[in-house]
Amino acid sequence: MVRAVKVPVSADIESAYGDSAAAIEEPVARVIGAGAVGVNIEDGTAPPELLCAKIERARKVAAKAGVDLWINARTDIYLRKLAAGEEAFNESVRRARLYASAGADSIFVPALVGADEIGRMVTAVERPLNVLAWPGAPDAATLKRLGVCRLSAGGHIGRAAYDRTFVLARGFLAEGRVETFVSPPITVPNLNELMPRL
Repeated sequence: MVRAVKVPVSADIESAYGDSAAAIEEPVARVIGAGAVGVNIEDGTAPPELLCAKIERARKVAAKAGVDLWINARTDIYLRKLAAGEEAFNESVRRARLYASAGADSIFVPALVGADEIGRMVTAVERPLNVLAWPGAPDAATLKRLGVCRLSAGGHIGRAAYDRTFVLARGFLAEGRVETFVSPPITVPNLNELMPRL
């Protein structure tokens, strides 16, 4: 990916594939070695202190490599329904502030969808806010007006593509239907034109 594009690349390293602060060292070193300049790391259901420790360790690994690594810290309070209502908001803010203090550059709160809550979150976290495209979420123009700095598609586009592929394959295998393969007409040259170097 780094070789294919001209824009900075950030990698999603989930929870750094381990339940200790030290677990983040290898993934971050490998991401930096591949040429990426950012990571997205999440807390999941773990105590926030663990993600704080991972962020601090990631900062040290990046500094040793001479890279100003961008760390996008994700808190899963809304996504995993670990709390609801105002409690979810307050806990997300509390974690966001902890992660910022530990060295996070931005905060990702997936499944946060209410415009009022998003606007309050932008002010409360004091770091660039990243939200996830999610049912019920405002459109990109509204999010920009609210102060959101990043909108993520997550896995939605990939899942939609797989679903479309499944529907086409099922129709073809069951009935030999091919009409859907040519509408809309996508040819090899069309695909190549859709993949310029960014």
